[in-house]
Amino acid sequence: MFIGEYKHTIDQKKRLAIPAKFRKELGGGAVITRGLDNCLALYTQQEWTRMADKLGNLPASQLEARGFARVMLAGAMEVEFDQLGRILIPDYLKNYASLKKNVIVAGLYNRLEIWDEERWTEYKQKAEKEVGDLASKLGELGI
Repeated sequence: MFIGEYKHTIDQKKRLAIPAKFRKELGGGAVITRGLDNCLALYTQQEWTRMADKLGNLPASQLEARGFARVMLAGAMEVEFDQLGRILIPDYLKNYASLKKNVIVAGLYNRLEIWDEERWTEYKQKAEKEVGDLASKLGELGI
């Protein structure tokens, strides 16, 4: 299970150190792809297989389903950890998430999200202000 948020930096060679507490669960490698809200998502191989199965079984006849599957699946890339626990962030994903030097690695139970620090701060502040409304809406879903 992934929880917590950690501040890290991307070096000049586009490498990002993943927090040590997460690396054990990720094993020797992981899958990185576009996430929602212009962040990146990092999955264990096992969790990615579950997600990819769901995406691959979306109805190809529906425009939105095709588009979402394409963005998520075609944007995915397997990554391996170097000896220092770093992964290489591909340019197209770095650009998608507008990642600069300072990033936040956030644990979200079954995945990690990688955010540009400024964007994360803005997103989190907005979400924290709306947490009551969000809780009410989730209550309607039985949460």
